[in-house]
Amino acid sequence: MSKPLNAGTHPTLEFNPPPVLRNPHVQTLISSTPLRSWPLKRRTKALQAAAQSVVLNCSDGIRLHGYYNANPSPTRGLAILLHGWEGDAESSYQLSNAHSLLHAGFDVFRLHLRDHGPSHALNPELYNSTRLQEVIDAVSEIQTLYPHEKTFLAGHSLGGNFSLRLAVKAPEQGLKIDKVVAVCPVLDPWRTMQELETGNPIYHKYFVHRWKRSLKIKLEHYPELGYGDTLLDMQTLADMNEYFVPHYTGFETPESYYDAYALTGNTLANLSIPAHLILSQDDPMIPCDDIERIARTDALTIETPRYGGHCGFLMNWKMDGWIDQRLLTLFR
Repeated sequence: MSKPLNAGTHPTLEFNPPPVLRNPHVQTLISSTPLRSWPLKRRTKALQAAAQSVVLNCSDGIRLHGYYNANPSPTRGLAILLHGWEGDAESSYQLSNAHSLLHAGFDVFRLHLRDHGPSHALNPELYNSTRLQEVIDAVSEIQTLYPHEKTFLAGHSLGGNFSLRLAVKAPEQGLKIDKVVAVCPVLDPWRTMQELETGNPIYHKYFVHRWKRSLKIKLEHYPELGYGDTLLDMQTLADMNEYFVPHYTGFETPESYYDAYALTGNTLANLSIPAHLILSQDDPMIPCDDIERIARTDALTIETPRYGGHCGFLMNWKMDGWIDQRLLTLFR
């Protein structure tokens, strides 16, 4: 059962999938398979065809990329969507959210984090999750290019982590965000990395494969980064962290790097923008009890459905997404 904490005025829509879809691994894995992605790609052909590819100019010469879809008539506002680590704007949850929001009357911008999607060539330095300022700059540039009376932000997984950190900084950065929704946000990155290392090996292999693939693409554009031979010998996330963190992030150890962007502790203590955090109790990557270690403010509402896995929330075998409905309710 959903258990909202610090509940606001929005009603809770119960997430109650059929029995087989209550398994967290089924929810998590099906969301990334062709069983969901192929029908979604067909259903969102018009959205993808009409999407405007945009390069955003941030401070210090940094550039980020995204896709913008506009409604032909006056809209309910602008919804900015942010994917998770090694996901992109064409991940199933991004396309599903964008399709639902666009048809409900929102304009939609799907923003890529550095070195995600087709953006590897835009910046010589590697992605890392402490690069919050460039995401703040990108959102500011989006609002300048596409001014709307209301702006909403939604992020999944690591995108949810970025979204909540951005919400804390938004007032001092001059950003007007009306509401932020974080779906299964990474709360304690170091603990999540340990879950990936020691939990279901499918998730570990998936992220090793995706991270390696991204690093190889980056190396094609910037061979001077010089890690090609070293990358061949790496078999685990621990191997990759031990090498890439001290060499390319400015942090001495993996643990200090992951602690630098954790939402636990006092990170959210100054949150004043209305924010809604959704985390399933059975998330296999984000331990739900991490919620007890984040700072609470009146601006933060927490919702913990019993089921959902990690960014799954599939309502039925038609692969309809509950988060689509939740965003529509919260953004309205």
